[in-house]
Order: sequence, then structure tokens, then C-alpha cells
Amino acid sequence: MPRIIASLIGAAFIFVLALALFGTAKTAIEDPAKETAEQVFHLHPEDIHLSSNGFFGKYDNRQLQRGFQVYKEVCSACHSLKFVSFRDLTKIGYSEPEVKAIANQWVIEQPTVNPDTGEASTRKNVPSDRFPSPFANEVAARAANNNALPPDLSLMAKARHDGSNYIHALLTGYRPQPAALLKEFPDAKTPKGLHYNPYFANLNIAMPPPLTSDGQVTYSDGTKATKDQMARDVAAFLTWTAEPNLNTRHGAGLAAALFLIAFCFLAWGAYQNVWRDVKH
Repeated sequence: MPRIIASLIGAAFIFVLALALFGTAKTAIEDPAKETAEQVFHLHPEDIHLSSNGFFGKYDNRQLQRGFQVYKEVCSACHSLKFVSFRDLTKIGYSEPEVKAIANQWVIEQPTVNPDTGEASTRKNVPSDRFPSPFANEVAARAANNNALPPDLSLMAKARHDGSNYIHALLTGYRPQPAALLKEFPDAKTPKGLHYNPYFANLNIAMPPPLTSDGQVTYSDGTKATKDQMARDVAAFLTWTAEPNLNTRHGAGLAAALFLIAFCFLAWGAYQNVWRDVKH
């Protein structure tokens, strides 16, 4: 008897689930959910073909240095690089004296405490320091950015899908809100204080366009600093900050692949040698 009751309860439970599934499927077919403005007008970034892409990809140090210059002169006013040290710049071609000069001349100094008075103070940066935040705390950051918190950029290329391409697309994607969007979605007008960017998840971003004109940065290597070039360079630099050991990893992967190929031939030769006198 208990088994019969348990079977009936189980059958009833399955019936209710099947009925709910049928109702959900019927509703989805007869009255499908309307597409949102984000689904219709959101754009996906194009591939900018960085030199670091692919199995054999390697960083272009000249491009990384240009990207660092864009970060220093444009992005660092709002965004931090809390996982990157000044001395890490030696990996992209800067000499130790250059790194010391960059750290010492960095606009934002390191917070510290005066050993004599115990009061909050600051000191010059040294190569072992990480890049300091432009704001004292989160409250100050929000107050200076219309209550939006500028994200740290150290791992941004890994934190976003298709990160390198996304960063480039976002920086170059600012534009007026299309009339077709407002015609189809009248309530989707960009709120005051936000900026329309079809590459951003909800189409409206709090960050004003950081790259406003060609020549905003004067590259030390003479490269023409168009908005597209600056966006490409800083995207490459932030790809490096997110994965600084990519060159080493690719080199180790290639060496491992060559070793496995050689090992396969050696194993085949050993097999032939061991079993050469065995008659089949």
C-alpha cells in the first residue's frame, strides 16, 4: 500500500510539472517575449587583429608603450591599475632608469602616514609600487563621476568577453542615439548624464567619450595618433596588463608541442627496436 501511494504522489508530481512545461511552451509560442532595445541595437566588436592574437602571437612592445602613454595621459585620471607595478614596465621595453623616472613623476603619489605626526600623507612613487588609484576611496570616485564607479583596468581585457576587441569598440563606439531606436522604443531615450554606446551592455554608459579627437596624445615614436590608433594601442596595453606572461606562455606551449612530437617519434623508434625480432 505505501508503494502505491508513493507512486501516485510521484505520478501527480510529474503530471503537474508536465502541465507547467506545456503551459510555458504554449505561452512562448503564442505570445513570445518582445525584443528589447538592447537585443536589437547592441553591436558586437570587430576583430582588431592584435599581434598577440593566436597561438604564435607576441606582444608588440612599441604598441604597448604607446598604449601605456594613452593610459597615462587619458585613462589614469579616472581608472586605476591596482594589480600592475611600475617595475612591470620593464617587460614592455622600458629601461630601469626610465621606470624610476615614470614612477617618480607620476601625478598621483602613494598614500602613507607621516612617521612623526601620524597624520595621513603622501610620498613619491618608487618602481616597486603599484599604480595608485586616482581617488582616495570609492565614495570620492563616485562623487567625481556622477555616482558611477570607474572600474579598475588591470584585468579588464579578461573580465569582458572578447576583451581586447571590446575595449577598442567601446572607446570608438560613442555616437548619437539613432532615430530608429527611439521610433521603435520611445522609452529607450538615453538618460541625462549618460552617453549612447551600442557596444555597452545596456547601450548607455556613464563614462564620457575619453578619446575626443585625433592628436589627443602625441606619440614619442611619431605614430599618427588617430582615435582609432589610440584605442587600438590602449586595448593592446590592457591586454598585456591582464596577461603579462603571454609571450612566455606561448613559448612554453610551442616548446612542449615540439617535445611531444619528438617524443612520439622516439617512442615509435623504441617500439620498432624492441619488437624487431618478434615474428608475427
